Amino acid sequence: MNNKKNTVLNLMILALLAAGTILMFRQKESAIGLTTVGLLNFKFFTVQSNYLCAIVSFLWLLADRSDKKKKNLMITLKLMAASAVGLTFAIVAFFLGPLYGHSLLYRDANLVFHLLLPVVAMTEFVLLDEEGMIPLYKTLFAMIPSFVYGTFYLLNNLINGVGQWPDGNDWYGFLNWGLPVGIVIYISVILVTWLIACLLRALNLILHKKRQSMQ
Repeated sequence: MNNKKNTVLNLMILALLAAGTILMFRQKESAIGLTTVGLLNFKFFTVQSNYLCAIVSFLWLLADRSDKKKKNLMITLKLMAASAVGLTFAIVAFFLGPLYGHSLLYRDANLVFHLLLPVVAMTEFVLLDEEGMIPLYKTLFAMIPSFVYGTFYLLNNLINGVGQWPDGNDWYGFLNWGLPVGIVIYISVILVTWLIACLLRALNLILHKKRQSMQ
């Protein structure tokens, strides 16, 4: 039954990505600089993390998880992807939302990419019922997407300049308060990603143990 639930949720992730992509190509540039036109939206971590999540879901549906090593690899990728979109969800809900207004950030494609797909992806990971869940140290792998993106983001601004917001290289406005604050945000984002991974793993294990106790 749980495998069927996860299959349905993975298919939902793929469907949501398709819907979000269609909406993304139809939407106009945001006045607050958090959406742009067409392919240029792929510069945002929001879009990249959602696509990563959908790619992992696609691989999950195709993967042969009878092999223990392959299964553990897929679970690690699942956690990485769910944590990445979880970061998107958390930043919008608790940082950018209060700053710019949630109504602006839960509109059109952003409703899918900021809320619907991340919630489905995090729920799907929590509901995973696979033996041999990944050990705690593998939650560190969940930081890779935000580390890579954040490093590129900072280096791009340092090398090419910040430019005029929101059309410059600091499209999130993280460096509006100066480089030291930007570095603090960079480190915080990576740590938050890891905390989300730990939370998702913990919730999954709690639910897994609860199922076993009821058998």
